[in-house]
Amino acid sequence: MDKSFEPGQIESKWYAAWEASGDFKPTGQGEPYCILLPPPNVTGTLHMGHAFQQTVMDMLIRYQRMRGMNTLWQVGTDHAGIATQKIVENQLAVENKTRHDLGREAFIERVWQWKEESGSTITNQMRRLGVAADWSRERFTMDPGLSAAVRKVFVDWYRAGLIYRGNRLVNWDPALGTAVSDLEVNNVERDGHLWSIRYYTVDGKDSVVVATTRPETMLGDVAVAVHPEDERHARLIGQMLRLPLSGREIPVIADDYVDREFGTGFVKITPAHDFNDYAIGQRHNLAPINIFTLDAKVNDNAPEKYRGMDRYEARKAVLADLEAAGLLVETKPHKLQVPVSQRSDAVIEPMLTDQWFLDLTSEKGRKEITEPALEAVRGGEIKFVPENWSTTYTQWLDNIQDWCISRQLWWGHRIPAFYDEAGNIFVGEDEADARAHATVPPVGALRQDEDVLDTWFSSALWPFSTLGWPMDGSVKDEHGNVVANWENDQIFLPSAVLVTGFDIIFFWVARMVMATKYFTGRVPFRHVYINAIVRDAEGQKMSKSKGNTLDPLDLIDGIELEPLVAKSTRSLLIPQVREKVEKRIRKDYPAGIPAIGTDALRFTFAALASYSRTINFDIKRAEGYKAFCNKLWNAARFVLMNLPEGELAAPANGPVTEAERWILTRLKQTLADVEQHFASYRFDLLAQELYEFTWNEFCDWFLELSKPALNGDDAAAAASTRHTLVVVLETILRALHPIVPFISEEIWHSVAPKLGLDAKFLLERPWPKADDIVADDAATAEIEWFKNVLSGIRRIRAEMNIAPGKTIPLLLADGDATDRARAAKFAAQISFLARVDAPQWIESGANEPAAAAAVVGSMRVLIPLAGLIDLGAEKARLGKEIARIEGEIKKCEGKLGNANFVANAPAEVVAQERQRITDWTTQLTALREQAQKLG
Repeated sequence: MDKSFEPGQIESKWYAAWEASGDFKPTGQGEPYCILLPPPNVTGTLHMGHAFQQTVMDMLIRYQRMRGMNTLWQVGTDHAGIATQKIVENQLAVENKTRHDLGREAFIERVWQWKEESGSTITNQMRRLGVAADWSRERFTMDPGLSAAVRKVFVDWYRAGLIYRGNRLVNWDPALGTAVSDLEVNNVERDGHLWSIRYYTVDGKDSVVVATTRPETMLGDVAVAVHPEDERHARLIGQMLRLPLSGREIPVIADDYVDREFGTGFVKITPAHDFNDYAIGQRHNLAPINIFTLDAKVNDNAPEKYRGMDRYEARKAVLADLEAAGLLVETKPHKLQVPVSQRSDAVIEPMLTDQWFLDLTSEKGRKEITEPALEAVRGGEIKFVPENWSTTYTQWLDNIQDWCISRQLWWGHRIPAFYDEAGNIFVGEDEADARAHATVPPVGALRQDEDVLDTWFSSALWPFSTLGWPMDGSVKDEHGNVVANWENDQIFLPSAVLVTGFDIIFFWVARMVMATKYFTGRVPFRHVYINAIVRDAEGQKMSKSKGNTLDPLDLIDGIELEPLVAKSTRSLLIPQVREKVEKRIRKDYPAGIPAIGTDALRFTFAALASYSRTINFDIKRAEGYKAFCNKLWNAARFVLMNLPEGELAAPANGPVTEAERWILTRLKQTLADVEQHFASYRFDLLAQELYEFTWNEFCDWFLELSKPALNGDDAAAAASTRHTLVVVLETILRALHPIVPFISEEIWHSVAPKLGLDAKFLLERPWPKADDIVADDAATAEIEWFKNVLSGIRRIRAEMNIAPGKTIPLLLADGDATDRARAAKFAAQISFLARVDAPQWIESGANEPAAAAAVVGSMRVLIPLAGLIDLGAEKARLGKEIARIEGEIKKCEGKLGNANFVANAPAEVVAQERQRITDWTTQLTALREQAQKLG
C-alpha cells in the first residue's frame, strides 16, 4: 500500500473494473432484491440531492448483494418532456429558428440527436459516485419497449372507460404553450396590489365592492359571491349586477367558500381563470367565460378595446378605465403568492382547455384505481419510512382530482388517439388498431392527436415497464443487447424499497401504485423510504441565487476559488445577485474546496441520513470523514507492516489473548447493531456504529493493545494477534464496503492474500454475520477495565501537560480483589502502554501522597504530584471532572424522571440508565474524597 490515501488515483480504476466484471448484474442466486432508481431527467446533472439519494440506494444494494440476495438496481433516465424540448428550442433560437420552422418530425429528430450527444451526462456522473447499478439494463422512458407499455396502458384504460377527453381548467404555461402539473409550478411571494372595484346593481340603486389582485380577469366574471350567513349583504343575494367595462349582467350568489372577514365580504367569480372560482361555478351551474388566448392575450370574449392586449397591458388599461369611470374605490399594497412555471419562469394562467384525463374520482375510477392504491398502504402491503408519510399519501388520495395526462408538446409519447373528419375519437395502439376497434365507421381520413402524454404517465409504469411488460420474450436495446424479459424479470416486482423525496409522493409514488396494482395486481414496492432534503450548513435551501449550492463532483475532486466563483455566477444575470453570490463564496471558501474523494462524501451522506425532513450539509463534516478514511488507511498499513510474508495460519485453539477476544466481541456487537440499522433504514446510526468501532476500538485501542503481544516473547500470542488483526480488518472492510466502496476495495486487495481469499472483488465476499463470531464477555470485562485504567492515566497526563515520553510513578488505592487480580495480570501492559512504573498499591490506612486521581469503578488510579503536577491545577482539574459527572447524573435522572421515557423505552434501556447512575455515583464519591484529601 502507498504511504498516503489518494482517492483520485483509485476511484476510476476500481469503478471501471467493477462495471466490466458484470458484478452489478443480478446473480440469479438467492432471494430477489430490487431497487428502482427514480429516473433523473435526461437533461440533468448530478446535484446534492441525487448524490445523497443514490448513496443510500447503493449502500442497500451492496449490503443485500453481500448478504446473498439476487440484487437488481434498475436504472435509467426520464425523457423530461418540457425540459428537454425547451433546451432544443433554445438551441434553435440561437439559429433564429423555432420548432415550427423544422416541423414536428425534423424537430423530434433534432431532440433525439441532442439526447445521444448529451443525455448520458448524469449517468456518467453517477459512476463517479460509485453506484453498483446494472448499466446493461439501463432504460429510457422513450425507448421502444417503454413506449409500447405506455400505448398499451393508455388504450386499455381508455377502453375500460377510465380515460376521457374534456374541457377543464388546468395550469397553463403561456410561454411554453402547454398545460403543466402542480409539481412544475412554484408559488412565489411577490409584492402586488389589492384593488377594490365597485359593481352597481342593474337598477343602479345599490352596489357591491369586490377586492381583487387580478383586475383584468373581471372581463370574464360570471357572478359575485357572498357568504350565505353574512347578514350585511343578504338583501343582495339573487340580484343582478352590471359588470363594469363590459355591461354584461351577472348575479349575486351565496356560497360557503366566501370568507366573511376578508375585504368587504364580496368575491368576484371568474371560473375560467381561477381554480376555486371554477369549483364555485360548477356548484352553481355558471358557464365560464375564457377571456385569454393560449399566449395570454385578451381574446374576442372581452370588449373590443382590450382585444389582443397582453394580460398585464390589459390590467393597466382596465384600471385606467375603472378610475376614469369612478369605479376604482381603493388601491393598496398586498403581498401575494404568484404561481410561476419552473420551466419558463412565466406566470401560470389557469386556463380552460381540451385535455385528456385519467378518471380517479367517479365511482368506477375510485373503485378500480384510487381505492386499491389507498388500501395498499392502509393494509400494510406498502410501508412508509418514516411512517408518518403514509398520512400524507392517504390524505392526498382521499382528496384526489382527476389527472390531466396531456401536454401540448412535440417531445414525448404522442397520445394514441385519432380523429376523423367529423371529430369522432378513435383510440388504438396505431391507426390500424384504432380502426379495428371502432364502434362506428370513421368519416374520411384519420389524423393523430397532436398532444403528448405527461412525463409522469410513463414514469408511473416504471416498476413494471422496465422489467419488460407487456412484451413477450426478450426486450433488446438499439445495440441488440437484452435489457429485460418480463417472464423472467417479474421476480423483481414488487421491488424491495423505493428511495425518493417527499415532494413526489403524489406525482410519482401514488401513481406507480395505481398503475402497477391495476396492470399487474401487485404493489410496485414493499417499502418507501422518504429521504431528507439536503440544505446548506445553516439550514438554508440550496439555491443558485444564494450561491450556496454545492456540486458533488467539486467536493469529490476539489476546485480552486476562481473557477468556483466563475462557475457559481455564470448563470446569474442580475449584477446585484452576482456580487452577493461572489462575496459569499469568497467568504465561505477562501481557498476553494479541497478534494475529499467519493468515499468521504458518501460517509457524510450516510452519517446525515436520519428520519428528519431536512439535513444540513457542512463541508467541515465531510473533511472529518476524509480524516476517517486516512485513519483507516494508516491502520491497514500498520497491520500489514507487522505481518510476515505469505498467508497467515489461524491459531489452533482460537484467539490467545484477551485483547483479541475483546475486539471480536465488540465486532460482534457492532455487526448486530449495523444489521438492525440497515433493517430500519437508520443509516446515520449504522454509520456512527462503524465509525466508532473502526476509529476508536480498532484503530486506537486494538492496535495499541496488540503492541505488547507483537513485541513480546510469547510467539503464540504474537501469531494469534497478527491473525486477529487481519481478520478484524478484513471484516471491517466488508462492513464498510456499502458506505465507502473505493477505499475498502483498495485495502482489501492487500489484505485478502494474507487470509487466502480468492474473491475477485469485495462485493463478492459474504456480508460478515454477527452470529459467526464468538463473544467472550469475561475477556471484554477485563479489557474494558484495562482501557479505563489507561484512559484515566492518559487523561491526567494530557490535562497536567506531563510529557508523553516521561515514565512516571503509578499508585492504586481502594478497589476490591478483582481490581488487584487485574492490576497484577496487566501490570506489564500498563507499564508498556502508559509509560508508568510498575503499579504499587496503597494499603488501607497508609499515608497517601498528594496525587492526581482517576476513578475506575471503586478503585482510584493515582499519579503522585511531587515533582510532576501543580497542586492547585489538580484541584481545578478535579473540580471540572466532578462537575462533568454531576452533569451526567442529572441527564440520567432527567430521563428516569420522565414518565413517558420509563413507560415507553425498552426495559433494557431503562435498566441501563439506572446502572449508569450507580456507576457515575460511585465515581463521584471517589472523586469528592480525593478532592477532600487535597484540601
